[in-house]
Amino acid sequence: MKTEQHNNNKRLLSSLLRTAKPVAYFIFLLLTYALGYLSAPSARSSQPPQQQAPPFASSTPLNAVFSSSDFDSTSNSVIRVTVNSTELDSFRVTTRCADPISPELVRRTLVDRLFNGTSPFSNFPPPHAAPLLRRTKKIKGWGSNGAVFENLIRRVKPHVIVEVGTFLGASAIHMAELTQRLGLSTQILCIDDFRGWAGFIDRFSKIPMVNGDVLLYFQFLMNAVNFNKTGSILPVPFSSGSALIKLCEWGVYADLVEIDAGHDFFSAWSDITRGYQILRPGGIIFGHDYFTAADNRGVRRAVDLFAKVNGLKIKIDGQHWVLHST
Repeated sequence: MKTEQHNNNKRLLSSLLRTAKPVAYFIFLLLTYALGYLSAPSARSSQPPQQQAPPFASSTPLNAVFSSSDFDSTSNSVIRVTVNSTELDSFRVTTRCADPISPELVRRTLVDRLFNGTSPFSNFPPPHAAPLLRRTKKIKGWGSNGAVFENLIRRVKPHVIVEVGTFLGASAIHMAELTQRLGLSTQILCIDDFRGWAGFIDRFSKIPMVNGDVLLYFQFLMNAVNFNKTGSILPVPFSSGSALIKLCEWGVYADLVEIDAGHDFFSAWSDITRGYQILRPGGIIFGHDYFTAADNRGVRRAVDLFAKVNGLKIKIDGQHWVLHST
């Protein structure tokens, strides 16, 4: 009897041990998971650092909020960024514009300040360049005869037009013809360093070069002479940044500003920002290449962002973007 009871106890103990092992293993796993969860960093500390605010001009509202789609039209994710004054300090446009001078004084002021009082058309062309220049009635340009020019000139009736990015002067000459046809006395200031861009000679091999100096500037002047537009067109042969700063400092404002220079985002952003500074109240700033793919649609991204931060509405006229000043 005792032997049978002893055997029963051994079987019961063996059964309990077999059952206890998986239970103990389960408890061990549960404790391990709990300890790991409690020791993990909090959700707040695991978040990535806040995105750095992008650089904007002085006109950017300090409480502006932007998304990544403002910079990349192909992006679907949204990153909210709040811009504060400290983050903007290093990127402000600090140039203070002078009071506007009379439009009638614009040409004389620039001839005096830029050319020591002598028109660049005086005694043109110089002997060393004359044999190399072409007299032509067909000037290479891009969108230079678009309907947008007549639409805006009829609307604004400008006294002063500033063109940023002139190349050989096709659009400037077209605007000069339009203003004369409409009976307007308009000065058209053509900002360009007249150096082209690296590699452009591959596409324009007929433009002569002397000692590494491409003669874009002289050919531009020759085109203005050929079309008899030397009285309404004046070159400003410097980089867009330095030229627009000086126009601002000298009080030279425009009723129309055309932006058609660099196609990358930063060049377009700089030209639009500084061009808008010299725009008279009620004036219009516009430009080409809104649909150009260069630099991941760099011009379009710059225009869209500038319009957003300044509360402006973009209008499209053919291949051109248009912004009306407030």
